Amino acid sequence: MVVDQHAGVEQPKEWARLGFTPGQALRLFGMRRSGNHAIANWLQRNSATGRSVFLNNCKPTNDPFKSFRSIELDGEHASHRKATSDLASVAGAAGDGALLLFSYEDVTPAMFAPKRAVSGPFNEALLTGNVLIYRGFLNWVASLLKKMQGNANYSLLRRNAILLQAIDFYGLLLKQVEQAQELGFTCVCYDDWVQDESYRATILTQLGLPLRDNSLGKVQSYGGGSSFQKQVESAGELDVSRRWHQMAEDQEFAAVLQLSAHDTVLTSRLERLFPRDAALLARIAGLNAPSEGEGS
Repeated sequence: MVVDQHAGVEQPKEWARLGFTPGQALRLFGMRRSGNHAIANWLQRNSATGRSVFLNNCKPTNDPFKSFRSIELDGEHASHRKATSDLASVAGAAGDGALLLFSYEDVTPAMFAPKRAVSGPFNEALLTGNVLIYRGFLNWVASLLKKMQGNANYSLLRRNAILLQAIDFYGLLLKQVEQAQELGFTCVCYDDWVQDESYRATILTQLGLPLRDNSLGKVQSYGGGSSFQKQVESAGELDVSRRWHQMAEDQEFAAVLQLSAHDTVLTSRLERLFPRDAALLARIAGLNAPSEGEGS
């Protein structure tokens, strides 16, 4: 703790380093290609004061105020170099009461507890909430694979090794989604978030944020934007619910689904959280017989 000389009260050292005292401090978790940045931008647009700081993609088990990959101030990119050397000189402009977000990709708190804290030395008692972002399995895998196929540095085997590990981590995230109530986490299903304005409003209420801008906003540039629709600028124009249809003839996609369909831990979680995906996955992998009248 440090003493605020003007107010005469003790201030957490974290907020002294940040340069302001947040009104809300939210920690986000989600797999890549799950709408993490679209949701982070939406949360920033609904900050109580209209001001925000977003520390993107922090390194697990490290100090989030030192390990972020990029930083935004009020939804706009700020100098990463300046912020890593003196965070308060950049973030402090947001002012007291602003929203603080910091995010992690492809990990969950459960992957490190109880031996290590996912946010390292950061005092988790200062958080006002943890948010788990997740997406239906088939569209998520299709989007991630499509993105990776565009990277010439990945061989087929390396690409699929990374993808299969991501699927394993995705299953762990779903486990925490199922435990969210007892953990006190807020869950945001990207599929519902995109389609349902009232769902978005409900999430804001759960997080104690006002409804200032409940639109989907612009397509975020992180990760090259959309894997499928590179030229689209408005998130409302994205056809995110049919990504797996666009990959239906891809042999890599089919092979990954075949393996995934035989992971009973994963499929049991899908049956509870995404029953339609579970049924489609089993059907695609040929694990259940066609319904009456089909295949004749």
